[in-house]
Amino acid sequence: MPETPPSGVDRWVSLATSFVAPVTVISGVLFYFGYVAARAQYDYFGLDVDVIGLSTRAYVMRSPQPLLTPMLILVLGGVAVVAFHHWVRRHATKTWFRTLVAAVLTTGLVLLAAGTMLLAGFTLVGGWAYYSLVTPVLLGGGAALVAYALRLRSGGRLEPRIVLLWVGVAACVIWATATTAQWTGRGLAMEQARNLRSLPSVVLDTRERLYIPAGAGVQEAVRADAGEDEYRFRYWRLRLLIQGEDRMFLVPDTWSAGGTTIMVRLDDDVRVQFQFRNSPPD
Repeated sequence: MPETPPSGVDRWVSLATSFVAPVTVISGVLFYFGYVAARAQYDYFGLDVDVIGLSTRAYVMRSPQPLLTPMLILVLGGVAVVAFHHWVRRHATKTWFRTLVAAVLTTGLVLLAAGTMLLAGFTLVGGWAYYSLVTPVLLGGGAALVAYALRLRSGGRLEPRIVLLWVGVAACVIWATATTAQWTGRGLAMEQARNLRSLPSVVLDTRERLYIPAGAGVQEAVRADAGEDEYRFRYWRLRLLIQGEDRMFLVPDTWSAGGTTIMVRLDDDVRVQFQFRNSPPD
């Protein structure tokens, strides 16, 4: 029995998977969005995430939270699109089918035009808080509707212009998801800033004074009888924000406008103690 030749979609999928392994794509996507979220989160505390030195695994582990909402939207939207497509195919012989295709095409073109205007007017409206989300949603939604209408009009054939439109949709999905990841990271940072006492409490002993600003809320004690090679300075009311490979980043245990993030290298010049939480065991 002769084999059925692959359809247009199957040929494109086969071509794509022959160049890039699915596992590589998934790992790269998880790393990217985890990195975007972490960068926004620690930028709130004045840190460049590259200074922390997080591993690739750490970024991948941080990706599920910023990806949760976009994935739910894509899944639910995909279910709705499939259901709508099946309904359209059942009624494709109706006299109003061409009217439906024209309406979908017109709506897509209007959305594309609106998104293009926002893209071209970046210098004027780029400062709008929702610009980086509304623009890709309009462009991606418009491109998807136009591609779908052209596919219906062509009888299901996958033309090059339709493929290019779907590539544009994929780019807009990445843009919108990256924006969501940034907002998620900043939201996590603001939540941490409101509840700094939920972070691990740290007592820090150092050989040299750290010169922490007076308004930061960190308490300092000096041992007058300590030698130069001993830990003369003690700091408390500190919380562990995050730890990298060979350094720790500490913040005051209460948020204030004069607060600061302190980087401490883990070497013989410092001694770190973690305090128990103030609740007795059962």
